[in-house]
Amino acid sequence: MDDPAEIGRRVQRLRTEAGLTQRRLAEPSYTAAYISTLESGRVRPSETALRFLADRLGTTYEELATGRPAHLATELRLALTDAQRTLATGAADEAAVLYRRLLTDAEGLDLPAEQAEALLGLGDCALETGDLTGARAHFAAAEALQSGEPLPRRARAIRGRAVAHLLAGELRYACYLLESTIDELGARGLADPEALVLLYAAVIGPYIDMGAHARAAHAAETALSLAPRVTDPALVAGMHRQVARTFLAEGRTAEADASLARAQAVYRQLQLATDLAHCHWMRGYVKAQCGELPAAEEELRTARGMLATRRATLYTAQVEVELADVLRRLGRHGEAAELLSALLDLDDSHGAVHAGGAHRLLGLIAEERGETEAAEEHYVRALALLERSGATGDLADLCRLLGDLLRRTGRTEAALDAYRTGLGHRAAIGTTTLGPAPAAAPDRTGAGTGQWRP
Repeated sequence: MDDPAEIGRRVQRLRTEAGLTQRRLAEPSYTAAYISTLESGRVRPSETALRFLADRLGTTYEELATGRPAHLATELRLALTDAQRTLATGAADEAAVLYRRLLTDAEGLDLPAEQAEALLGLGDCALETGDLTGARAHFAAAEALQSGEPLPRRARAIRGRAVAHLLAGELRYACYLLESTIDELGARGLADPEALVLLYAAVIGPYIDMGAHARAAHAAETALSLAPRVTDPALVAGMHRQVARTFLAEGRTAEADASLARAQAVYRQLQLATDLAHCHWMRGYVKAQCGELPAAEEELRTARGMLATRRATLYTAQVEVELADVLRRLGRHGEAAELLSALLDLDDSHGAVHAGGAHRLLGLIAEERGETEAAEEHYVRALALLERSGATGDLADLCRLLGDLLRRTGRTEAALDAYRTGLGHRAAIGTTTLGPAPAAAPDRTGAGTGQWRP
């Protein structure tokens, strides 16, 4: 709402244009003296008064309060919906062009809610294209604009920041952002099911990568209990996609595949191309875990093709790590090594966990070729990447591989050091270094409470 003097001048102009006296404008709810005081800017009118006056003046409350024609805000919101559809069905860089233009329009009209929505869209575009620094900046700016909003409204921005940190290999900080928000929602009694499902689904991935399987299972159970109260089908589908990871970790492959099939059906119906590609990616991983390598290769190549078409470079690279592992297990070492060599430019800021995975696989291939020195070099580089990420399960496995290699080459003491390091990473399964797990979400309805990326 504008300052009282600006509103007063606007009321006076519109009243004069309408040929109304102060008394005729005021009746029957107000007095001419009140209108005179308002027009001189000596009183801030209430929303009730402005809505009454807007009706009498043949305009809208929004235009009277802000000077903006109401249709401009409506048109901007429709355009934001179109940009969201472009992101879902087209390339992220095309959607980003739309979101940047709409952000400028929203800033010009001083519409903070629409500015935040445009920034959230830009953050999603940046995640897809692998610009993790840009993604964090966009989500942080959106969260700042929403600082006066209730916490559930800020959940999407917080989740976006957490995913950007996760993809950069900063697993512990991603967990911290998500856990602290879940705890704050509980402490404030804000049992918003959509916000909680969004946050619990997002925290499953980093929990599993850190070896915190008990926490991942609890998050999945909580998300599933809240799902019947969520009206957004895409959000529920995303939750099922993440819950599939906990089923797989527990060896429940049929249930994991069923969860992915449910998510896939929704994504196909809504034409959410990137999310559909993620389902093919995860199903490829499930097939690989079950030893169905030709089927796994087919699913992963489908995911890779879909993501490459959308120019989702970081996600494409991550799928290629999984595909290379399948090719290696099929005995096609040359194809696998060629695929992996292009991924070694991934670093701490752009997929450290998957860069570490690429070095691990290249180490295995080198070992199978009898190239011991090259294998050791790849394992050591993988360790350097993964130690900073906190990917506990991957680190323990890598320490075992390195220890076995050192033992076979006669370096027993160095091998023991590698094994001890691996045992240290496995010592606290089901926990993280972040303190107690988030408290269970308050239940007000009586309802029960490898390397896959989100």
